[in-house]
Amino acid sequence: MSNYEFDAQVRAQYGVFCGVDEAGRGPLCGPVCCAAVIFDPEKPIEGINDSKKLSEKKREALYDVICENALAWNVVLVGPEIIDRDNILNATMSGMRQAVEGLSVQPEYVLVDGNRCPPGLTVPCGFQVKGDGVSASIGAASILAKVTRDRFMRALDEEYPQYQLAKHKGYGTKLHYELIEKYGIQPFYRRSFLKKLGYWDG
Repeated sequence: MSNYEFDAQVRAQYGVFCGVDEAGRGPLCGPVCCAAVIFDPEKPIEGINDSKKLSEKKREALYDVICENALAWNVVLVGPEIIDRDNILNATMSGMRQAVEGLSVQPEYVLVDGNRCPPGLTVPCGFQVKGDGVSASIGAASILAKVTRDRFMRALDEEYPQYQLAKHKGYGTKLHYELIEKYGIQPFYRRSFLKKLGYWDG
């Protein structure tokens, strides 16, 4: 079954629905980005898949096509200060809820990638493990979230070139740890993550 056929089955059962996904739960710095997408069934888009299975060039191209053809879409960035305050799971759930609530079209159902629904939603919600590879709507949300976050990190890289953020996007690579040891941390770092790893004792 294709990801559009999967979505057609969801739509037949629940009506207008949005797919929800996030990018950036694991990195040491920067925001977690949460996206919600409602597709127009009359405007299918070729090539939608889990963003991790697509090249950066393909994701960038699909980003524009999704934004132009979706019935509604929304992306929310949740910053390090919220992640440190609420923990990454709660920050992500809050971001997903905000992404849904900010849609210009009200969905009748929400389908989230993963194994839980954000608390506080006012519409029915379900989840799909590895949904970004199963549902076109969730796949589209994963692309919007990933591209938005990568663009954010590239912009941050221009401001703080010493951390080479455009290269590792904030993930905990060997190079990134070496640069943190050399240059210390900045406000865009997730102190709760670094504290667990012993890189910050504040």
